[in-house]
Amino acid sequence: FLYLPILVVVALSFNESRRGVHFTGFTLKWYQGLFQDPRVLEYFANTLVVALVSTLVSTVLGTLLALGLVRYRFPGKGFLRYLLYVPVVVPDVVMGVSLLLLFAFSRELLGFPRLSLLTVILGHITFQVAFVTLVVRSRLLLLDPALEEAARDLGARGFQTFLHVTLPLAWPGVAAGALLALTLSLDDFVVTFFTAGPGATTLPLYIYSSVKLGVSPKVHALSSLIVGLSAFFLALGYAISRRRL
Repeated sequence: FLYLPILVVVALSFNESRRGVHFTGFTLKWYQGLFQDPRVLEYFANTLVVALVSTLVSTVLGTLLALGLVRYRFPGKGFLRYLLYVPVVVPDVVMGVSLLLLFAFSRELLGFPRLSLLTVILGHITFQVAFVTLVVRSRLLLLDPALEEAARDLGARGFQTFLHVTLPLAWPGVAAGALLALTLSLDDFVVTFFTAGPGATTLPLYIYSSVKLGVSPKVHALSSLIVGLSAFFLALGYAISRRRL
């Protein structure tokens, strides 16, 4: 029931017929047309730039935040821990509108640039950090603090302990969180829709605008590629997160 519509889209992307749902023959011309369309290549480049930059920043911030929540005590720690679930449970429309208002006020008060790829990246980082933090935090909770204490007893300083002991042990969680953030960025539509400006079109936005003019096998092919990339990164992240200590 959940995955049958996706399978139908993938099947129709190989359909010879341009219109309708009747399968008239197998073809790869719709995929070939995608790689020959300069607009699709431009939107694909925008999608990759947003996904890679936002994933890199959110992975660094999320890992440091998870480390602080697990290893240190500070005022408001409990509130911050529960605050991480807000981007997870808040509807995407609410988050998109709130980010749009934030960027609008920032532009009026602080001279913030117009909506562009930068605002899309910042919007993605906003919800990616929460997912990375939750994944890395769950990994850090499984680590034995005695290993870090042993490293400090042997003369390792704080950064050395983190670099040579904590980070290698927590790496599966960090990688899984990064891949999850990358997947969320690749297929995000709502937040991107509210934060994108001229020249910041991504593949999900292009698919949405194309569907309004009529569903074609080219749209099916592009949707299938995005689904394939998302499924690959999700499976890879799950496999990495399941690695034993």
